[in-house]
Amino acid sequence: MGNRLSKIYTRTGDDGSTGLGDGSRTEKDSLRVTAYGTVDELNSALGMVLASEGVDADVSEVLSQIQHELFDLGGELCIPGMAMMNDADVTRLETVLDGFNADLPPLKDFILPGGGMAASCCHLARTICRRAERDVVALARIEPIRPQARQYLNRLSDLLFVLARVLARRSGHGEVLWQHERRPRS
Repeated sequence: MGNRLSKIYTRTGDDGSTGLGDGSRTEKDSLRVTAYGTVDELNSALGMVLASEGVDADVSEVLSQIQHELFDLGGELCIPGMAMMNDADVTRLETVLDGFNADLPPLKDFILPGGGMAASCCHLARTICRRAERDVVALARIEPIRPQARQYLNRLSDLLFVLARVLARRSGHGEVLWQHERRPRS
């Protein structure tokens, strides 16, 4: 096990810098810190989904594993040159996504966030995931980032969309469809 934190504050970041996992320091608003910070935010949002009532064991198991993988991804982003995500992680997300999507009816309309608390939290996690993906893409423009990080986030946002649909249907709230014909066009 790594270093244990016995003291939470160190004051070393008071100057606007933070330590990376390799011991180097960078500005707290650097693209690298933004990227792994958004991954951390996404992980917290998944915790909100898991804390919601009515999340069945199959969804809970998937999201719990993803939380661990997101911690790995955050580590990869926090330690320049570190490799923690692999192609099998991306493939597993695709398999899980296909499994949950198989029982859903085809989409004919856009879906608005809603459908109960768990589904709404899952939609929020999906949007945070998309932001994390954008942050990783921005970082990859200036520093080498392995493609698996970007691919994982791309698949995860798709999976979270499907899981939001599943949760909305299972809760009995149903999906909230965009009513594009609600007002006349000019």
